Amino acid sequence: MAAKTYALTFDGYWREPNISGLPAKSGIYGVYACTFNETERTVDLKRLLYIGEAADVQGRVAGHEKLPAWKRQLKQGEVLCFNAALISPEADRQRAEAAMIFEHKPPCNTECMDSFPFDTTTVMTGGKNALMQPSFTVVRTEKAAVLARRW
Repeated sequence: MAAKTYALTFDGYWREPNISGLPAKSGIYGVYACTFNETERTVDLKRLLYIGEAADVQGRVAGHEKLPAWKRQLKQGEVLCFNAALISPEADRQRAEAAMIFEHKPPCNTECMDSFPFDTTTVMTGGKNALMQPSFTVVRTEKAAVLARRW
């Protein structure tokens, strides 16, 4: 595998009642704790809770098995919000997702938190990318290399 760079432009933010607005396309998504200002119709993002990838972001978020875990992370007055960046094919989604998780370490993710199994990967984020680094590079970790050799 060679070094790769991904440019992810995030759209959003959609609150949980409006997840039908998420794209029903291939991409990476972020799950946030936020507050909603009804008068101004704006959200204030508090924490990045989870990063995922899916062939159909809307369908995956709507039926996600970690929805209860995300909700347990919410404080009084907070709701779930989502953003999404379109990317395909699957191999690129998985690599970019792993880099995002390794860099940001969202509390509801479990994989790729302390190891990165891919070659050097640079990710640039833009658009609705609050609480995400605008640009970062991650390299394969020794722990991931040892695990890869076992397979």
